[in-house]
Amino acid sequence: MQKRKLGKSNLEVSSLGLGCMGMSFGYGPALDKQHGISLIRAAVDRGVTFFDTAEVYGPFANEELVGEALAPVRSQVVIATKFGFDIEPSGERRGGLNCKPGHIKQVAEASLKRLKTDVIDLFYQHRVDAEVPIEDVAGAVKDLILQGKVKHFGLSEAGAKTIRRAHAVQPVAALQSEYSLWWREPEQEIIPTLEELGIGFVPFSPLGKGFLTGHISQDTQFEKSDFRNLVPRFAPENRKANQGVVDLIGRFARQNKATPAQIALAWLLARKPWIVPIPGTTKLHRLEENLAAASIELSPLNLSELDAATSQLEVHGARYPEELQKLVGR
Repeated sequence: MQKRKLGKSNLEVSSLGLGCMGMSFGYGPALDKQHGISLIRAAVDRGVTFFDTAEVYGPFANEELVGEALAPVRSQVVIATKFGFDIEPSGERRGGLNCKPGHIKQVAEASLKRLKTDVIDLFYQHRVDAEVPIEDVAGAVKDLILQGKVKHFGLSEAGAKTIRRAHAVQPVAALQSEYSLWWREPEQEIIPTLEELGIGFVPFSPLGKGFLTGHISQDTQFEKSDFRNLVPRFAPENRKANQGVVDLIGRFARQNKATPAQIALAWLLARKPWIVPIPGTTKLHRLEENLAAASIELSPLNLSELDAATSQLEVHGARYPEELQKLVGR
């Protein structure tokens, strides 16, 4: 597995990371803990050094899983986690955001324990909190960095103005936001801003929450606790309308003797050398399929054709239900 640096931060990670959320949260029942540990360690064995979690995934369960799985190889890997939601110690979410500096520092202490480590490699603000100036958030993380409890500061789903304001207080190593052949909005303003400032980009949902793999149709039934049941883009009529995106990627996959998932990831890797996607999975064979995308090189012609064709397709349905879209800090 090749390595990449996230912007100018000198934070070096494998060119593909592993998003661990779905092992504990969001996509139906949580994985058996031993299964999750085995899957994370299988990723390490295959060269993955970048693992993404958050306190809210569970809550808490995913950090505990990642911490236990990576404890034997802690010095070889980079762990990213996130703060920002208001969560009771019992794990009950109070519903809103809380990015007050004192709370950020409490979350850091709790995350360190769950992750079984003495330092968090990359600490993201999970969502922009309109009630707390971003300068105060950046300042709190700066304090944690000076104390040696955090190495790098990150933002998630932040807009360009917020990124600039935060970066002026404490350099931002990476921005995490959704980006894929199915959601190209970051190209308008976010990616140029990151390039200008020397900030790395970590796309989550690089496979469109599974849709770009070609294994989801309008007839697919999601488990009742699966987050996608709430997402307008995954309503059956929108899945049917969006099938053209999958068919198009499938055509390029056949040309390159690859799978649609591999084409979607290879396209992202080809966009910029400081982009590091974090596809998630609960299955070993899907992990191996995704990681194989790192060795696929799309030709310039392939890239321009794929680019032009997908940019002309209309995507049907919002990517978040309304109440979650309100938390996106554009």
